[in-house]
Amino acid sequence: MPTDLKDKKYLVIVQCHIVKEKCPGHLCEKAYHDRSGGFAEYPADDIRKINITCGGCCGRALHRKLSLLLRTLAKKDKITKDQVIVQLSSCITQDNFHAPPCPHIEYLTTLIDRLGLDYRKDTVISASAEKRRACGTWAKTD
Repeated sequence: MPTDLKDKKYLVIVQCHIVKEKCPGHLCEKAYHDRSGGFAEYPADDIRKINITCGGCCGRALHRKLSLLLRTLAKKDKITKDQVIVQLSSCITQDNFHAPPCPHIEYLTTLIDRLGLDYRKDTVISASAEKRRACGTWAKTD
């Protein structure tokens, strides 16, 4: 069932911890502001947003980070978990110039599911990456 994005008040973009050591996240941020790539379906209204990392392999820290965030949002801003959406960045979900897709992606989605949060995959979908996937240089993932 598709997630109704108009009811979301808080967006958590999760980036790969290893990739984040090098990547400033500019293309993900640009895609969000331009409402392109993985953010194309988001309403034009700004929702509050934070970028975090998975915490490093195997991603177990993601559960602790999201749990604390949910408690803080509920206490300080009266935002419920139904109003929060997690967006897994393309550096986690897709074969790209950073690396292959995260080998722990199923574990990450399990952790997110356990918290009862909605999530989406992909942030940046660049033309050059799509071209490499189409010719078979990189694998296309769902």
